[in-house]
Amino acid sequence: MATYPFRLLNVFAESTFGGNPLCVFEDARGMDDTTMQALALQFNLSETTFIFPAEGASAKVRIFTPGYEMRFAGHPTLGTAHVVREIARTGDNLTLEFKAGVVPVSAQGDVWTFTAPGSGKPKTAPVDLPDAEMASLLGLREDELLSSPIWVDTGADQLLVALKSVDAVRRARPDSARLDAWPQSSVGRKGAYVFAFDPVQSGRVLSRYFFAKQGGGFTEDPGTGSACANLGGWLLAHDRGLPAVYNIEQGEAVDRPCLLRLAVDANGEIRVGGRVIEVGRGVITL
Repeated sequence: MATYPFRLLNVFAESTFGGNPLCVFEDARGMDDTTMQALALQFNLSETTFIFPAEGASAKVRIFTPGYEMRFAGHPTLGTAHVVREIARTGDNLTLEFKAGVVPVSAQGDVWTFTAPGSGKPKTAPVDLPDAEMASLLGLREDELLSSPIWVDTGADQLLVALKSVDAVRRARPDSARLDAWPQSSVGRKGAYVFAFDPVQSGRVLSRYFFAKQGGGFTEDPGTGSACANLGGWLLAHDRGLPAVYNIEQGEAVDRPCLLRLAVDANGEIRVGGRVIEVGRGVITL
């Protein structure tokens, strides 16, 4: 039998029980894809990561949801970097190799920041649904949309839906009964990242990320770093003023408050950051 140590962390957390939970396996050598997928289902978090040695980076990282592997994801990047810094003694600047490419990550204390792999020229595409229908799928009216929803990819493609008000973000309710009508990402995930700029508090954005779960229905992610990076891509696609800095608040509706820090510089480089808090350690025996 082999033993594999793991750590539990909260990412984008400003308090112990805030943030988006993550499980990180410190050394996954000896695991095959089936085992990693089974462990991700066992922990049943939005993502679980597995660390391997790498030649061209500080570490190689595989990311699994309970149902499939991902090329890149935001909060797993920051949480895994927090672990790699300690076990590999890299210091505050390191690189992680994902299927989407090598991603630079840096830290100031326990606040970590990654540079999105698709910075500069994010991929965008229109949604193959009328605006009114997309709004209806979220339980909203067409006139509550700030602009037409679009696909954005700065490492993981997601559907971004900009709304006119934070109230509309809070009222959004995805229609599980019409799941077949939902647009689907390149990895087969159905969901939407909805957000609105706060007209009262400059630099504040309220966001929510819904996605279809195994077995039917929708669930809500507390804090989504890849979607935050795609918000940076949305800013570029809509020629919003640069450089830009925003504080993204997410997780309010699921009692897991998250604070994500987004910065897009004049050259279009997108950086996403947040605080990482370790909350536990353990060992799995296989």
